[in-house]
Amino acid sequence: MTLFMSVILVVVCTAMALSTALVQRVYLLGDLDQRVMNAAERSQGGLLRRSSDTADLGFLNERGQPVGILAARFDANGHVLAAEVVTEDGHLDVLTAAQRTALDGLAPDASLHTRTIPGLGTYRLTALGGDGISVLAGLPMSDVQRMTDGLVVVEVVIGAVGLVCAGSVCTVVVRRQLRPLGRVAATAAKVSRSPLNCGEAVVLSRVPHQDTDPATEVGQVGSALNRMIEHVESSLAERQRTEERMRRFLTDAGHELRTPLASIAGYAELMNRGTGKMAPELAWRRVSAQSARMTGLVEDLLLLARLDEGRPLRTSEVNVATLVAEAVWDARAAGSDHDWQVALRLDAPLSISGDQARLHQVLANLLTNARTHTPPGTRITVIVEATAAQCVVRVRDNGPGIPRELLPSVFERFTRADASRSRTARSDGGTGLGLAIAAAITQAHGGRIEVRSEPGDTEFTVTLPTAGTPDPEPSPGRANSKVFRRKPAQDRRRDLA
Repeated sequence: MTLFMSVILVVVCTAMALSTALVQRVYLLGDLDQRVMNAAERSQGGLLRRSSDTADLGFLNERGQPVGILAARFDANGHVLAAEVVTEDGHLDVLTAAQRTALDGLAPDASLHTRTIPGLGTYRLTALGGDGISVLAGLPMSDVQRMTDGLVVVEVVIGAVGLVCAGSVCTVVVRRQLRPLGRVAATAAKVSRSPLNCGEAVVLSRVPHQDTDPATEVGQVGSALNRMIEHVESSLAERQRTEERMRRFLTDAGHELRTPLASIAGYAELMNRGTGKMAPELAWRRVSAQSARMTGLVEDLLLLARLDEGRPLRTSEVNVATLVAEAVWDARAAGSDHDWQVALRLDAPLSISGDQARLHQVLANLLTNARTHTPPGTRITVIVEATAAQCVVRVRDNGPGIPRELLPSVFERFTRADASRSRTARSDGGTGLGLAIAAAITQAHGGRIEVRSEPGDTEFTVTLPTAGTPDPEPSPGRANSKVFRRKPAQDRRRDLA
């Protein structure tokens, strides 16, 4: 950039110098031409007052004649008859034959000519005729040339000094202005050398804050580079989280499948040997049970895969009250040692649009989770609330609660709380996919699922939009807490215990 600006300055200065020299030369040449015409007219006037001698040039002895003035007389054919020049000491020198030859051929038409006279230099000449007297006069161009050359020299010196100063200033200014861009480039180079292909999240360098001023072009580049670096970091972090989840998912899935497969292989080996005290019927029952467990796990994984792909669900009008009643009756049949209760709080018809089988699976998974991870005698309450905009189903229990550190990942796949929540002896050990499936199905219906837990009070909340109504934005804090303060007349409660 500095070189480019220097070239521009050189071109501009050269054009200005040439223009100035040309204008000055034209002006000086015009002044010289005027003086030559005046000298020719004075010479012609002087000859009118003198004798008729054709070789008489005595008017050059008159006062006021400039040094170097040349005068000549010529005949009708343009041949010079006499020619003299005034020297620097004021004397007259007669021109030689070679010098007079350089003057031949000038017509007495008052036109101006430039001729080089040997020994005298370049002259500006004109010839006048008329009244029978023809005269030629000329003045040297040395003064014009000298002034023009001096002007060119001065302009060259001034231009050179100006270019040096301007180049130095421009170099300093441009380098100072490009320092932020250099820092931006250094940051980009440092980021380009970062190990982005290692599969791990890394902390990348940032452009300094002073180089991200949006009011400057460099600042805009720095700000855009910082945003790009943030996107790269977030993408790397998300990729790492995805890979970790995938590795954990594959590990857990492999472990879950290995357990029933090992059992099936063991029982099959015993049956093939025909030895042991275990009856074939019992072995077959265990094989069937482990096969069913493995089949359920595979079906759950396939369901999650289909939901992840966004496959459309079967849609029909679903009565939530009926759906909840059936799910609670099924759960009560499986866990009669718990206290089951249902509460309906309705402000609008209890109907939504969705896949009835999948919504029943959501409720069944939540109720199974509450039954499995709570001791006998625990009260499990299902609360249904309906408005014109949404339907909310809450599954609440007064069991031990979910550990605080487990709450952020409770809806992730293969997440278990066996170490913190009580497991009954009859529990068959879940796969850790129930809540993940419930969350995926709820999201596929345009709803959301939330959980809050503390010892003695755990609540899962499923919010679904009513038919033709978009899912409302979640409100901060505890959702719909005022619903629990309605008047008793509005709370129709039915005990299923």
